[in-house]
Amino acid sequence: MKHPTPLSPMVSSRYERSSMELVFQLATIPLFADLSTEQLVPVASVSRRTSADAGEVICEQGALGDQLYLIVEGEVEVTRDDKRLAVLGPGDCFGEMAILDDSPRSATVRARTEVALIATARTDFKDLLQLHPALARGIIAVLVERLRRTTPGWV
Repeated sequence: MKHPTPLSPMVSSRYERSSMELVFQLATIPLFADLSTEQLVPVASVSRRTSADAGEVICEQGALGDQLYLIVEGEVEVTRDDKRLAVLGPGDCFGEMAILDDSPRSATVRARTEVALIATARTDFKDLLQLHPALARGIIAVLVERLRRTTPGWV
């Protein structure tokens, strides 16, 4: 499996921004809705920009995962056993379960378009959870929303 590549020159020119601009990008993502700008600074410091080309597999079902991905631009398709579960776009995240435990990825995520991402490693994210419990609330909200969306009849 190919991992997302560093930013291409085209994407790089659009996304080479200062740390504060990365903080402002993170602030637009629902996962971080309960964090102040000051609290987002350490998140930005351990996050990195990356990208994937259309058709590229970013995460593969069954593989071990250790990154949380936040979508800045573009769309990805989430599948399990070749069945589409969701299409995610700017502001959405994936890999949230991989940063909480050591279980294999539950789904495959493939870029539908060129996609710009912000990635955070599990070890860094767990350290951030200790500093900012509001992140845990954000993760719980994402997981509950996904459960509601993927479980028919669940209220």
